[in-house]
This record gives sequence, C-alpha cells and structure tokens, in this order.
Amino acid sequence: MSKIGIWENAEPGVKRCILNAGEAIMMMEVHFEAGAEGYVHSHPHEQMTYCLKGSFEFNVDGVVHPLKAGETLRVPGNAKHGCRALEAGALLDAFTPLRKDLLGLE
Repeated sequence: MSKIGIWENAEPGVKRCILNAGEAIMMMEVHFEAGAEGYVHSHPHEQMTYCLKGSFEFNVDGVVHPLKAGETLRVPGNAKHGCRALEAGALLDAFTPLRKDLLGLE
C-alpha cells in the first residue's frame, strides 16, 4: 500500500505527508505545532530541508542551525539531527536515495 499523499502523525505535534517519490529521490511535507520536536535520529540518506513557513532550530551533529521561512538546510547522510519548531511551521524535505522505511517498503 502506497503512503504517498496520506498524512500521518510522526512525533507529538508533528504530521507528515509524502508528496512524491521517483527512482532515487522523494519529497515530504512536514507540519509542526509551536514547540513540537522532530526527535534526534540518523539515516544514510542525504536530506535537504526547505522551510515553507515558521521558524525552527535544527541540531545537526551537535551544531545548532536556525532556519526560517525561505531558507534551506542540508543534512548529510548518517548525521544525527533533529529540530524544534520555535513557532508553528512547515518544512519541505527531499531525500536521496528513497527512504524506503517511510514509504513502507522495508
């Protein structure tokens, strides 16, 4: 069963929807309530994050990066990373290769 186009809860105050997936890249939109956190995790996939609205504080391998609407952040593969929404907001994430775990293929 495809998870594309279906909103699902991630962490408390965080919901996500996979927008599309190709052969080697995928995109996902993630909405955060104010103060919600994307827990620290890592994966082998390279990730680009674009802030659609709001403001965030990202921690990538122990370095804090502020991110606000219109800005992007690159997360290298295997980097430990997480974020906190300083206000309600939304992110557009792109991953390569595919996150088969999020697509329900693993």
